[in-house]
Amino acid sequence: MTGNAPRPSSLAPDIAARLKRSPDGLVPAIAQQYDTGEVLMLGWMDDEALHRTLTTGRCTYWSRSRQEYWVKGDTSGHVQHVKSVALDCDADTVLVKVDQTGPACHTGTRTCFDSGSLPLGR
Repeated sequence: MTGNAPRPSSLAPDIAARLKRSPDGLVPAIAQQYDTGEVLMLGWMDDEALHRTLTTGRCTYWSRSRQEYWVKGDTSGHVQHVKSVALDCDADTVLVKVDQTGPACHTGTRTCFDSGSLPLGR
């Protein structure tokens, strides 16, 4: 992907028009456990990944390293069932509230944000 132009997608035009994408056509997507508020992971979506997420009820992401779509849980069984999807105030980040089955992180932990806090004020 080049520029801010999305690749062809079935995403509703009114949603696509609102999105502010990175130069490679992506928006960060934060997955959050819907009932506890626990932040699980960050993935990347283009218009088509967002469309698939909205229409299938399963989180679909764009792999920047493999340059392909992947549905969370298709390989691991650790599925993210979508409860709601929202854009932030700038429309440059997606918040996907999910019901996570098993660990969210590829390391096998519940969340990708469990490696400890960074020191403040140093």
